[in-house]
Amino acid sequence: MMQRDNASAMLGMAVELDEPGRAVVSMTVRDDMLNGFAITHGGLVFALADTAFAIACNEDERVTVAGGADITFLKSTRAGQTLTATAVRRVVSGRTGLYDVTVSDETGDPIAEFRGRSIITNRPQSE
Repeated sequence: MMQRDNASAMLGMAVELDEPGRAVVSMTVRDDMLNGFAITHGGLVFALADTAFAIACNEDERVTVAGGADITFLKSTRAGQTLTATAVRRVVSGRTGLYDVTVSDETGDPIAEFRGRSIITNRPQSE
């Protein structure tokens, strides 16, 4: 999946850990990722968390997609900082799952909490 993820590649995301139900993805904040207040654009923090969520919930040959997600922003960051999203499966029941993602800065301080809801489809992942 990540080999075809052009958006995550364009944002410079790096997969640090990819195992069933758990993923860690990092990204260094660039100047072109800042909003008008010179802090990291919230949509890009969400994108980082969403990528870790996608990796954690795609555990087998079936395509798993987001059914919804929420994020709470806790702390702002700036250019040059490295953000790390750690996704963990909470539960899978039938075709739905619940995952929590913590986004932290390089000091380990949490900057956002994300909760994603997944849906397992019947489609196999294409090669």
